[in-house]
Amino acid sequence: MANGIASLIECGSKIWLDSVDPEQVVKNKALGITGATSNPSIIAGLIESGRFDDILLSLADETVSDEDLAWRMTDHLVRSAQAQFLDTWKQTRGNDGWVSFELDPLLEDAANPIPHEQRVARYIALGKQWAVGHENRMIKVPATPAGLDALEELAAAGLTLNVTLIFSPRQYRAARDAVWRGRQRYGQLDTFKSVYSIFVSRVDIYTGDQATDLCEATQGRVGVINAKQIGIENAWFWADKDLALQQEMIFASTGKKLDWQAEDYYIGELAGSDILTNPPATNAAIESAQGSYSALSRQLPGTEVIDEISQKIDMAQLEASLMAEGTAKFADPHKSLIQTIAHKRGALTGA
Repeated sequence: MANGIASLIECGSKIWLDSVDPEQVVKNKALGITGATSNPSIIAGLIESGRFDDILLSLADETVSDEDLAWRMTDHLVRSAQAQFLDTWKQTRGNDGWVSFELDPLLEDAANPIPHEQRVARYIALGKQWAVGHENRMIKVPATPAGLDALEELAAAGLTLNVTLIFSPRQYRAARDAVWRGRQRYGQLDTFKSVYSIFVSRVDIYTGDQATDLCEATQGRVGVINAKQIGIENAWFWADKDLALQQEMIFASTGKKLDWQAEDYYIGELAGSDILTNPPATNAAIESAQGSYSALSRQLPGTEVIDEISQKIDMAQLEASLMAEGTAKFADPHKSLIQTIAHKRGALTGA
């Protein structure tokens, strides 16, 4: 029986690295990881490390703004990860081996609001811009109102999409249906691939604060149950579409949040299907512990727990609260990335 990362893979999970650190990509690929995701916090951390100073200087000149340089560095690091996973992408004929590229989070900046239609148009334009010429790059779009309204046109242009910042069944269904409509307009269904990233553990932070009357068997487990239910619905929806490639869930935000939870609580509960996206430290901990996993991602608790969630959790309110928090966490790291670029650039050039 396999243990650690190999056990997760053996029971049916794909694992993608939540990082595009070139060293970590190579190390984790050797463990069986088959794709990667990126975001501004990851890029900022890599730049702050000093390991990429020469590359940053080579991409910078006096005509390039700090924000443009941030995007150049992001593109460079994502391209590097794509090159590592391209063989997996080819071997699986596009079913795996993808690297996600996140579109501009500042489109959701509450401090500088942009009219809805302008945001939609900008998502569409940026998605096309950053996808062109790439075989195994996924364009990551948030399940905000503007992001959702951009999905059909992006899919109709043939882009491969990772819809992120999903908390509720409503968001998932809106995203899935828009992507499917768009891709049917585009055609070429033999190469159609899409993924839907649900944020798991943040739901349990919400219920711990806002639904304190949940029983012990339910509290702290709503995030997992919500993710499992959406995962089951996703598998059911695509089952009769006769597609060559899998349309999958990504289970994100799977770090321990509550004292009673094991370090790998969410990962263990969601093992067995679709995609787990883990930062390097999580994968290292799983590999070090050498635990054995079983396929639990389709197993739900008894009806009393399901019924309590249905009766006591207002999913519309949950979604609204977590999206307000999520969009702030979406935009603020990109602002920090630009500040990191400015500071690093000044230190390296003496400007």
